[in-house]
Amino acid sequence: MSKDHTSVSAIVLAAGGGSRFGGGKLLAGLGGRPLIESVLDNLLDAPVDEVIVVAGADAKRMREVCERYGVRTVDNEEWELGQSTSVLAGLRACGAETQAAVVLLGDQPLVGAGAVDRLVAAFAEGAKVAVATYGGKRRNPVLFSREVWPLLEAELAGDEGARSVLKRHPELVAEVPCEGVGDPTDVDTREDLRRLEEMRGAVGDYKMAGG
Repeated sequence: MSKDHTSVSAIVLAAGGGSRFGGGKLLAGLGGRPLIESVLDNLLDAPVDEVIVVAGADAKRMREVCERYGVRTVDNEEWELGQSTSVLAGLRACGAETQAAVVLLGDQPLVGAGAVDRLVAAFAEGAKVAVATYGGKRRNPVLFSREVWPLLEAELAGDEGARSVLKRHPELVAEVPCEGVGDPTDVDTREDLRRLEEMRGAVGDYKMAGG
């Protein structure tokens, strides 16, 4: 690694219980494989130095999947307290050399590597927080420079993720259009998963361009 290399970690939030789905959402089959594998596949081509998966409700089975990809898992024993606990668990697991972290959701298999690439490029240009937008709306993923991690530690709470923090500190946020290299469609229910399967059958693949 060169001395001017920027170290970026990807944090995949995969700790939730998937109550609307009926449990086991990220391990449910999409294309004959666990849903979480689609997210990990997309990150294979992303400009990140490591991938950290934050596990919770299905930690043991999640670790088994992640081991096949050679990615690290972190157990969040407080996952029931909300998504914010998983974000913080992921940040705390990053190495001292990590200068920025890209946070992704484990139930958004259509977010391609190209979206991560655009966020990392925005960070390289000086953005402290880079948020992917689709049609002008803020969604995921989100990149946080290490400079703002103490702010997240101080203000993150509950199940809102970082949305409320970003609203309170708009001066930190750079919006990054990601249409065409990502689709923030998430899987909340079994019907959502069925629709993704139909989409996959129609196009032959569900990885986005640039992913």
